[in-house]
Amino acid sequence: MIRVNLGNSLASIFDFGFDFGKPRFLLGTEVHADSSIVLAGVLLSLVVIYFASKLGGELSYKFGFPTVLGELVGGVLVGVSAFHILMFPNGNDPSSNSLIVTFLQAANGLSAEATPTTFTAIGETISVLSELGVIILLFEIGLESNFSELLKVGAQAAIVAVVGVTVPFALGTVGLMLLFHMSAIPAIFAGAALTATSIGITSKVLLELGQLNSKEGQIILGAAVIDDVLGIMVLAVVASLAKTGKVDVPHVILLIVEATVFLLGAIWLGRFFNRAFIKVIHRLKTRGGVIVPAMIFALSMAYLGAALHLEAILGAFVAGLVLEESDPRKELEVLLKPIADIFVPIFFVSVGAKTDLGVLNPLIPENREGLIIATFLIVVAILGKVVTGFTVRGKVPINRLAIGVGMIPRGEVGLVFAGVGATSGALSPALNAAILVMVIVTTFISPPLLGIVFPRKKAK
Repeated sequence: MIRVNLGNSLASIFDFGFDFGKPRFLLGTEVHADSSIVLAGVLLSLVVIYFASKLGGELSYKFGFPTVLGELVGGVLVGVSAFHILMFPNGNDPSSNSLIVTFLQAANGLSAEATPTTFTAIGETISVLSELGVIILLFEIGLESNFSELLKVGAQAAIVAVVGVTVPFALGTVGLMLLFHMSAIPAIFAGAALTATSIGITSKVLLELGQLNSKEGQIILGAAVIDDVLGIMVLAVVASLAKTGKVDVPHVILLIVEATVFLLGAIWLGRFFNRAFIKVIHRLKTRGGVIVPAMIFALSMAYLGAALHLEAILGAFVAGLVLEESDPRKELEVLLKPIADIFVPIFFVSVGAKTDLGVLNPLIPENREGLIIATFLIVVAILGKVVTGFTVRGKVPINRLAIGVGMIPRGEVGLVFAGVGATSGALSPALNAAILVMVIVTTFISPPLLGIVFPRKKAK
């Protein structure tokens, strides 16, 4: 997941980022939201989220699919595409369609004047909790990853990541220009959206299937992390291209240096931190003596990643890798699981709830051109990632198809690219809809496909 500070304009597309300042719903509003009603709305939203995630997850597991697919589908049902229970702010004012807001108006006396700010406050709060959920998920993934095994597949993961960025970007950009006679900048934006990989969705499925520490799982995980870093650089290039018509070379070089120093420096310093971490927890005698220091470290690393214009989840993942080699790791894994069970479903249900399937409706004339372009983008998106698995070389038997399938989901990452394009004005409505359709399809087909290409093992 790629975080770019785009302000309100990105929120109108797919709001997963957050600013480290005042929430937007407290800025420049004439009518302030009643905090007690906001709390009531957040509590109701969480009830809906947990109900949808549990029901969807159980049904998905019953039919042999990863539970994350059920959580995504549950989010779609309660969100903007179906029952309009869990709604989020976008460019318009969908508060009048939110059943939670309607309930608050009847039960809590929410006034019409305060409705927009209250609705925005509830949505912003759930979005922040969603962001926290994916940070905790990547911290958990880092803890359960085998760092030494990840280093062994580092070269293979790098090749997979580079091919997974280059091939779909080239095919998408050139194909749109040749087949659809599209100009260069919007074609480049669409090609850039094809490079993304949602590490949160893939890693959760691998964890459920018991394949996280398999060689295939480690290659996918390593490639997804590198893919995330490469994606940030691609995004910086296309964003500067849209603004000025030329690439801001110093900014791109700065991002490369920051990403390299952050990853290698954090891992190297982790050796020294492990010893300090063990000394600290041995001195603590009160409740939470292991989990609280670990969370302080993970959240600090997540903040550092975001502050360096990289990724909050990248920092959390590195924190997990660092602590993976510490003595209390097993105890820490056990203590972290109930926290993950509380926060992680918020992320996946929110992804589904914010997914507008209305762009798939061919009866709407504006959607038809976008669906034709989307068909092309979906084919490129799938083939461009599947081919990456076959770049892996070695004598040891390996499931190359599973590696390629694991790189398919774009998730919220692809939508951030669409958000940058829409903000810049580079994308036509048809192309923007096509990118949304591509992201929706690749996100929802990946969990069941991974369940098919990977035999299910009992997760440790």
